[in-house]
Amino acid sequence: MLNEVADGVWVRQSAWVWSNTTVVKTDDGLIVVDPGIHGAEFEELADDLDRLGSPVVAGFSTHPHFDHLLWHHRLGDVPRYATAANAGIAAEARERARAMALETAPDIPVDLIALVTPLPADGGPIPGEIIEHDAHALGHAALLLADRGVLLVGDMLSDVLIPLLDPRRPGQPDAYPAALDRLEEAAKRVDVLIPGHGAVAEGPEIAARFAVDRAYLETLRRGEEPDDQRWGKRP
Repeated sequence: MLNEVADGVWVRQSAWVWSNTTVVKTDDGLIVVDPGIHGAEFEELADDLDRLGSPVVAGFSTHPHFDHLLWHHRLGDVPRYATAANAGIAAEARERARAMALETAPDIPVDLIALVTPLPADGGPIPGEIIEHDAHALGHAALLLADRGVLLVGDMLSDVLIPLLDPRRPGQPDAYPAALDRLEEAAKRVDVLIPGHGAVAEGPEIAARFAVDRAYLETLRRGEEPDDQRWGKRP
């Protein structure tokens, strides 16, 4: 079910890797961020959205990994936006994303996977401020809703998953802390932080998320194996 974590902001968590769908109400309607992941969960999400009484007007993908590129017919034939880098990667890797999705959730509409379009320069219907960086994935975007006191961070700052650096690209040891710097500055303006996976952080827990991720990255930088409790929570 949807849980309201701030004014006009709801989160629904999937059973799969504690994935979070976020719904944001705007004057025009609902924005659905990173929905997923199984077919039955999409049906339940759509039922919850119907009860909110506002139409879905757009979707948003935080980054180009398959579990953040999903959609369902019941959410409507509306634009699904992403950063330009995310949209480009999604288009190139669409078949791979669809194959990966079917391995995990064979009951979802394959034809709707990875159909995202670059966000217009003015942000279009997506509210707030987009914070783009290249940690974890190229074109990764956080969404700062300063007026609601909320920061959506995609696959960053999870309490259940370690920081996942992209092994296919150089520069991640530098890109990741640089992204944390930008997100931490934005987090000074919020009371709620929503990760792509795991529990929503509020109040002092937000600073704790940054601290534990920075400690993990520092251990990696020293060439040591991190002793991180989140390792044991990985699915």
